[in-house]
This record gives sequence, structure tokens and C-alpha cells, in this order.
Amino acid sequence: MTDALLQRIDRLESRFAMLDLVSDYCHGFDKRDFDRFLAIWWEDCVWEIGPPFGTFHGHAGINEAVKDILWPAWFQSTHCTTNLRIDFSSDDHAGGVCDVDCIGTTSDGQAQTVAATYTDTFERRDGVWKIARRHVKMHHFSPLVGIKLEAPQ
Repeated sequence: MTDALLQRIDRLESRFAMLDLVSDYCHGFDKRDFDRFLAIWWEDCVWEIGPPFGTFHGHAGINEAVKDILWPAWFQSTHCTTNLRIDFSSDDHAGGVCDVDCIGTTSDGQAQTVAATYTDTFERRDGVWKIARRHVKMHHFSPLVGIKLEAPQ
């Protein structure tokens, strides 16, 4: 195989790995599978959620954000990410941007909808892709007044 073909194959495999990271963020958070959620982040990561939540550093920060702030605030949630666009800056570094819609119920029983954009820095270290930085730009975080989210009967 030529070097160009090998690089194309590597880029395809890398894109799928990054798509899995974005999906595992949603599955891990929504299904409260902390090990799955934590596995997408590098130990020295930065998660910039922004107001009203803040910025969190490293696995300790991820633990604090999820277990002490976000999961207690959300009774349940469903994230849907879309429009993932990945641009490589080198063989082991890429940027990504995707949109997310989240619907759920906060711990006080209020149905909420959230729309945001995630801007990611992906890094491959020792052959493994993970998120080094995720910046969240919130577009809205709004209550769904008069709506109760519940499973069908």
C-alpha cells in the first residue's frame, strides 16, 4: 500500500474513533455509566461547560462536574449530537464541532430543553483517541412549562 492510502485509512479509522467518543459522551452521561463517560477524556483534559456550571480540569474535575453537580441536577436526560465535523491538524491532533440537543427532567421535576455546540480538541496518544478539551457554547437552556416527560404507559 502507498503512504497516501495508509493515511486515508488511518483518517477513516480515526474519524470513527472520534464519532464513538462523541456518542459515548451521550450514552455515558444519560445512562449514568460513569466509567464509559470518563473513558473518553484524557487525564489532563479541560471541560468548559460555561455558565451556570463552570470549567473542570482533569479526571477529578470530570468526577466533580458529573457526580456532584450535573447528575444531582438532572433526574434524567437524553442527549442527541449531530453534524459532527472533524478537521485534522496532524496525524494525532484534530478539532471537532457538533451540535447537541438535550431534553430531560431536572431534579425538581421541571422538563427542560438545552441546545448547544460542542467544540472539541481530540488527541491520539499511544494509538488511542480521546478528548483533550471540550468547549460548550449554550444556545438555550429553557424550561418546557406544562410538559411532563414520562415513559409511555
